[in-house]
Parts: sequence; structure tokens; C-alpha cells
Amino acid sequence: MTAERVLAPTPTAAYRWRWPALTALLLGEAMNLLDATIVQVAAPAIHADLGGSVSGIQWFTTAYTLPFAVLLITGGRLGDIAGRRRLFVIGVTGFMLASTACALAPSVGALIAFRVVQGAAAAVIIPQTIGLIKAMFSGDEMSRALGGIGPVMGLAAVCGPVLGGALTHADLFGSSWRAAFLVNVPVSLAVLALAPKLLENRAPKRPTLDLPGTLLATLGAGLVVYPLIGTDVAGLSGGSWGTIVAGLLMTALFALHQRRVAAAGRSPLVEPSLFAHRAFPAALATSASFFAVTNGLMMVVVLQLQLGLGTGVLNAGLTLVPWSVGLAIASWIAGARLVRRYGHRVMSLGLAVLLLGALAAIAVYHAADPTAYPTWLLLPLGVVGLGTGLFTAAFFTIALKRLRPQEIGSAAGLLNAVQQLGATLGVAILGSVYLGSAEPGGASAALHAVQVAFWVAVGLVVIGFVTSRPMIEKDAPEPDGTHH
Repeated sequence: MTAERVLAPTPTAAYRWRWPALTALLLGEAMNLLDATIVQVAAPAIHADLGGSVSGIQWFTTAYTLPFAVLLITGGRLGDIAGRRRLFVIGVTGFMLASTACALAPSVGALIAFRVVQGAAAAVIIPQTIGLIKAMFSGDEMSRALGGIGPVMGLAAVCGPVLGGALTHADLFGSSWRAAFLVNVPVSLAVLALAPKLLENRAPKRPTLDLPGTLLATLGAGLVVYPLIGTDVAGLSGGSWGTIVAGLLMTALFALHQRRVAAAGRSPLVEPSLFAHRAFPAALATSASFFAVTNGLMMVVVLQLQLGLGTGVLNAGLTLVPWSVGLAIASWIAGARLVRRYGHRVMSLGLAVLLLGALAAIAVYHAADPTAYPTWLLLPLGVVGLGTGLFTAAFFTIALKRLRPQEIGSAAGLLNAVQQLGATLGVAILGSVYLGSAEPGGASAALHAVQVAFWVAVGLVVIGFVTSRPMIEKDAPEPDGTHH
């Protein structure tokens, strides 16, 4: 039996290939998270091998997450227009080829360029997943299929740091860090082998593609992020601030352009109606600050271990295991039980636990020997993981619950894009704070620098508390499921 071609979601209870097809989609989702965490752990080893400025360590991550962020919504639109299965296959193929090119990169510049292509390919893959699941499943089966995303992503979060450290440390056939990219090849081949089982599916009403909007969003994000990489954030030059202001102006132009596109009856990248009330902009701000903290801190911990203490890459990867395990456990428990019972309280609890973990980590670093491995750090990192899992399990449910059906697709795409942009800013800001304080000192300077970076993260968590308030001020669910 071959996969039939459908243009819009149809009842598919008799579709026999839906579970193998779901495996392909979940592997595609997991591949993105695996790549991000593997490369963060391997980044110092890449820098040691290829040389170049130490800011290259930040670019190895940022060059991936920035195009991923700004092209996510466009990737979803392309799936609506040309077919989600077709775009999924194109994205996975591009991701595999870009991963191979990253593994063979002869220089820092080449690697960063290939990482941009990788991020763009991921932006084509990820938006197709939910639409294809909805096309192949219905009723309780669709809930089960969507429920599989959380555990798979939790498993990827656990495996990523360990796999990144183990592959780089093993130095298979002299590959060193290059194996961290080559691991994507067999996973991609497995996804492509299962992809023919996917139903073809696209939007029943073909939207238009907003290329000017995509260009404005890309320029705006790029101009804001670029000056923050590899510089002392506290001492930005006038030219750097000018570039950031130009990026903010581009973002404002993007917002005006979206209103004009919607007024003309065309398909904007972002529905302007999403900003009619405070709750959704608050969700965007909260998402940006939260993911800036989690992604930025993960990089800072790895940098301090490998650059400050000279710890091996495997040890650095294993250090992140409590974080990943805490995330997986908390997200599973919260998603299965807590969110339905306690609603927005789980999101606030997640931020509180994250704040507690960050403060505990600062205390451990403060008491640590600058030349010794901080064994007690494992406990605060586990607490940070628990907070992360609690927050993420509740956040997207709360952020999307008051939206109209026609706004859900645009809102989900924008939330995912802002999540990636927040991750990009976190790596840029916290990475620069750490590197600016650590250089050119030794172990003591590195220990002080990681504390400074964690204090900045604490400030960002507090900002997250403030920005999240409009999300829960009205219609906040009570424990028994009623509303105010």
C-alpha cells in the first residue's frame, strides 16, 4: 500500500501506515534537539581544533538557532502551499547534507556557514510535524500521537549532552567533534526510509508567501543579535548600539508590514489580531526570557568546565545529565497530571524552581575551589532541569488557550520562533558575559565569570515572572477546572 495524496485533513482511522509514519515525524523532531545539545557540548573541542576567535563557540550555536527562528513561520507556510510531506522530506534531506558538510568543514567560517543551512533546513522540518499528525490521526489516537512528542523530546534532552560528550571523547577513526554532526546522517536516513508512509497534506485554502515579511524579520533579528556575539555586553560600542537600534527599527517595520498585508486580504506571517490583548505578547516576552536563560546557562556551564577547568568533553556532557533527567521527569509528570489539575500555577512553580536552582548554583560556585570539579553543582543543575520541565509543560497550553481557532497556527509558529530567538539571545548575552569576565584570567577568573552569568540569568528569570502575569490574570483555571 502506498501513501495516498490528500490536500486537507481527512478521517484516517483505517490508514495502516500511520504509526510508522509517526515514528518518522518524532525522529525528525528529536533530531533537532539532539543536534542543538550535542553541538553545545562539543563546541569548545571544535574551537580547540579549528582555532579562530573564542566567539566562534557562540556562533556554532547561534548560526543554527537564528535562521531556525526567523524561518520557522515561513517553513510552515511553504508546507501549507506545496505539501507538508514534500517539505518534510526536503528539509530532512537538506539537514542531512548540511550535517555532512559540517562534519567535513575545514575552517570556522565554513562550519558557521553550514550551520546556517542546517538551521534553515530545521525550520522547514519542524512546522510540518503537527499538521501531518492531524492529517493521519483523529480522536483519541491523535491525542496519543501528539502526546508522544513530549517523552521523545525528553529522551532527546537526556541523550544529547551524553552523546555529544561521548562521541567527541571517543574520537572514532580520528573524527573527534566531527562525529557529533555525522550522527545526524543515520537518523536522517531512517526518517527518509519511513517518509513514504506519510500522507501528503496541505492547507485546503492556499495561503500566499510573504517574502518581504520574511526578509524584514530576518534582518531585524540578525541586526539585534550580531553585535552581542563575542563582545563585552556591558561595554558595547556606539556602532554596536546603532546596529541593535537598526534591528529594532526593522522589527517595527515588520510589524507595520504585517498589518498592511492583513488589511489587503493577503496572508501575513503573523496574525495582527494576536496582539489585540496583553496575554499573547506577554507569552512571547516570557518565552524569550525563559529560553534565553536555559540555553545560555547550558553553554556557560560547558564553557566553565572545559575552558576554565580544562575538564574533558565527556565529563562536561555527563555534568548536564541531572539537568536533562530533571527536565524529562518534570515535563512528563506535569504534562500527565499537574497541568490539568493546577493550570497556570505549574508555570509559575516552574519559574520559581528554576530561580531556586540558579541561586543554588551560584552558592556552589561561590564556595568552590577554582581548580577543582564542582561536584555539588550536579544537585542545582537537577533543580534547574525540574524547573525547566515544569514550565515548558504548562507554558504552551496557557499561551494558546484563549486564542480563536484561526489564530492557533500563526500563534504556535510565532511562539516556536520566539523560543529559538530567545535561545539565540541567551547564548549571545550570557556567553558574552562569561567570556568577557573570564578572559584573560585563569581558573579564578572563570569561576567568577560563571557566577556573573548566573546572576544575569537570575535577573532574566525575574523578568519572566513579571512578563508572565498578564497570561494568568484572567480566566486562570482553578484546581477543580473552574474559572474565576
